[in-house]
This record gives sequence, structure tokens and C-alpha cells, in this order.
Amino acid sequence: MSKRTLAILAAVGATIIYGLNHTIAKGIMPGYVPAYALVVLRVVGASILFWSISLFGPKERIEKRDYGRMAVCALLGMGTNMLVFFKGLSLSTPINSAVLITTTPIIVVLLSAILIKEKVLPKKVLGITIGFIGALGLILFSSEIRQDAPNIPLGNFLILLNSILYGSYLIGAKTLIEKYHPFTFMKWLFTLGILICLPFGFQEMIDTDWASLPFDAIWRIAFVIIGTTFFTYLFNIFALTQLKASTVSAFVYLQPLIGILFALITGQDQLTTVKIIAACLVFLGVYLVSTKRRPGTKNRVL
Repeated sequence: MSKRTLAILAAVGATIIYGLNHTIAKGIMPGYVPAYALVVLRVVGASILFWSISLFGPKERIEKRDYGRMAVCALLGMGTNMLVFFKGLSLSTPINSAVLITTTPIIVVLLSAILIKEKVLPKKVLGITIGFIGALGLILFSSEIRQDAPNIPLGNFLILLNSILYGSYLIGAKTLIEKYHPFTFMKWLFTLGILICLPFGFQEMIDTDWASLPFDAIWRIAFVIIGTTFFTYLFNIFALTQLKASTVSAFVYLQPLIGILFALITGQDQLTTVKIIAACLVFLGVYLVSTKRRPGTKNRVL
């Protein structure tokens, strides 16, 4: 099997894990483990794993001039981003999460225009507008009442806020990703993430009755730490060694499909008219934002 084929399989594997995570992580919260306690477990577990695997990578030191940018990236990508996502998922539903998470490409384009003055074509402006209308529809018109989703509108807002924070992280981390080996970058980001997340999750960690957790909760926690965090980063890193970044990023379109199907198959969520309309608007917005017209060629997804 060629390295390119393996890279494609790795990208698909990462996307599948992300898609399954919406339902699997939701099965832990808020019944077994509070959101912030789960975030602390995730950053601690991922930090240990990345420090371990970094032994097989190059020995690098972070330059002093990069300390500030590294701290900001950790705050956006490994701190507030995870805190608001898991809190939002604990309050909302897997399908809402799978739909709203795909607004990230829209956020990146919008923030790039604001922060680094990238030119935004009218078609992309239309895509941003349509995508946000869909996201706002989920936030404002979700009237479901579920025992495991106590505040769906607030949860949807927090998941959307996660996309904004993660989009900011992607822009801020670009320079560091090009400069440092992925193992070096990730081990320090997750280590800083512990310092950021621990104050929020410390009390929840103490209050959680860890000894009484059933196996169903334990394997889900392990999936979030090992699968959603560790393996997805490794898979994407390997995929980027053989494929263009635009090719790897295109797999994001599979994530909501996998997330929605898995939530429906396992019976942990159901489709509603609001979800269907909102999903269609978000997907259309992402498509418009993610296509580029070149002279003499048809539109294509980047």
C-alpha cells in the first residue's frame, strides 16, 4: 500500500473519530463526569502522551520570543476552546454539535479578513452570512427539552464560540506550526493547557466519584483522550506529510455526516425541522466560503 493511500486512510480515520466524538463524549456528560473535569482529563492525558512520543522526535527548545504567541495559542486552542466546547456539548445535543463545529472554515475566513486583512470575495461574504444564519437558527429556535441537554440554546452558543476560538487559534498558530516539530508544539501547548483548564475543573475533579464510574463511562473517557485528542493529531500530521493541506482540510465535510448518522443510529439524538434547515444553511455557507474560482477553471473545494 502506497504512502499516499495510507495518508488518505489516516485523514479519513481522523475525520471518523471526530464525527463519533460528538455522541461518545456526550454520553459522559453531564451524567457521569462534568464538562470541565473531562477537559482536565483530556489535556493531562494528551500532555502525557505527547511528551512520551516526543522522545522519538527532534530535541527542540522554544525561543523566548515565541513564549507569548505559544501562551496565546494555548489559551485559544487548548484552554478556552475546549472548555466552551465540552460545556456546550454537555448542555446541547450531538447533532447540534456536529453541525455547528463545521462553521470553523467560515470563522477562519472572517477572522483572516479582520485580523490579517485578507481579501474576501463577495461570494465568501454571502457564505459567511448564510452560515451564520444557520448557526443562529440553531441557537435561537431550538426548543427541545431533554434531560441530558438542560440548556440547548446556551449549549449551541458555546459550541459556536468554540469555533470562533479555534479559528483564532489556527490563525495564530500558523507561524509556530511552520517553525517547530509537531511533537514539540503539541506537548507544550497541552502542558500550558493544563495550567489554563485546571482552575476551572479542579473542583469538579474533586466532586466526581471516580471510583463508581461504570465501564461505559471509562471507555468513553479513554476514547476522548486517546482517540479524539492523541490519534487525530497523529493521523493529521502523517496525512499532511503526503497530501496537500487543502486536501486534508476537505475531509471536514465528512464530519457532520458521520456525527449525525452515528447519533441517529445509537438513538442519542433525533432530527428536527430546525436542525435540518440550519444544517443545510451551514453546509451551504461552508461550501461558498471554501471554494475558489481560478481563471479558466470551475469552482473547486480547497
